Amino acid sequence: MDYIATTWVGATAKQMARAVRRGDATATQIVADHLERIAITDPSLEAFRVVRAGEALAEAEKVDDQEDLANLPLAGVPVAVKENTAVAGLPTWCGSAAARTAVAEEDHEIVRRLRGAGAIVVGVTKMPEMGLWATTDGPDGATRNPWDLDRTPGGSSGGAAAAVAAGLVPMAHGNDGLGSIRIPAACCGLVGLKPGRGVVPAQLGIDDWFGLVENGVLTTTVADAALGFSVLAGRTPAKLVQPGKLRVGVSLRSPSAGIRLDQPNREAVGTAAKLLIGAGHDTVTADPAYSTKLGLIVTATWFASAYREAEAAGLDLKALQPRTRQHIRLGKMVWNRGYVRQEQRDAWRETSIKFFADHNIDVLLTPALAATPPPAEGHATGGWIRNMRTNLQYAPYGAPWNFAGLPAIVVPVGTRPDGLPLAVQLVGPPDSELLLLSIAGQFEMANPWQRHAL
Repeated sequence: MDYIATTWVGATAKQMARAVRRGDATATQIVADHLERIAITDPSLEAFRVVRAGEALAEAEKVDDQEDLANLPLAGVPVAVKENTAVAGLPTWCGSAAARTAVAEEDHEIVRRLRGAGAIVVGVTKMPEMGLWATTDGPDGATRNPWDLDRTPGGSSGGAAAAVAAGLVPMAHGNDGLGSIRIPAACCGLVGLKPGRGVVPAQLGIDDWFGLVENGVLTTTVADAALGFSVLAGRTPAKLVQPGKLRVGVSLRSPSAGIRLDQPNREAVGTAAKLLIGAGHDTVTADPAYSTKLGLIVTATWFASAYREAEAAGLDLKALQPRTRQHIRLGKMVWNRGYVRQEQRDAWRETSIKFFADHNIDVLLTPALAATPPPAEGHATGGWIRNMRTNLQYAPYGAPWNFAGLPAIVVPVGTRPDGLPLAVQLVGPPDSELLLLSIAGQFEMANPWQRHAL
């Protein structure tokens, strides 16, 4: 959907903020347009857990009342926050009523930074229970992909991705523990950046899933992704510069043994490689040192994260979904037996950083997904084995880079035969977020994508 002159729905975050700063539009007008869009569209998507209509309009009026808007990079921009992140005055749902915590007295640091930049939080978006799954459904319904309502928008930041892809907000906060920004971005044709470790505050749960979780944003353009990243990282927004000639490693190899990459996703990597060559870069085959042992360690860490989060929150396991209970039981076992250790994560980080040096590459190109997004419904009531199989078969490519703490970005590159978006993943060494965004910008310039589904 293109930008419509009579409404701010469909405009980019940068366009909205610029208009508010110049006095060409008001934050109140922009927020009202998006609340109307949410009211019409979200009943069929179920992207939002809670919409803060009255509060958002009141906060937009306060932005409009400010005399100096020059230092507000997100002035009047409607944003959504993932429901596992504290927003003052709301419960923190964490994907289900059983995992919900009390009403937050103050904003999470990420929310504070968004508000400080002038953004207006219009609501919180849905996620699967405890953020454990790459599909977003629950007993109260399924969040749907705006490109195909029968398909999932991914997870765990599924509500965030659905909201942005449908134009309900131009930018949504998400977080990523094993691919939870990048998987939904790939499912919904968005730009999704997972920053490297320590670049953006995480502060989620007991220890950010052993340090695997990072906060970020999902957007329809690279410029908006760069803007959102700068705000979350506490940096002054900077214009992206064209990178010099790069050497890009290309790998189709799955981190999980036995996973078959389908033809559309294989061709997406080929398309991306051609775009890179067309931009003046060199490509070379370079497969990371994935192993069965690494897969087992990452999976055990995933289990243990669920157990420790449930224990710390004092959750009633009987009230949780069956798939989640089994995940927690396995997590207790691997944690108590000492199968999850810091030195494992340190070793893979060192191996991953060395990989770039050993292959003399600046970035790595991989598939974003292995298969088309699964159906939207039926996962929360399904068995644990079924959910594990679904997650691994369609979305194995994100997890190793959380384990390594390296930055990674998903960028759209086309459309599948079934009409759903195609995407690829770019991974870089530490502190390469701006480089990844710059390369993504070259993709966008050479091969523009449809920004919205509805």
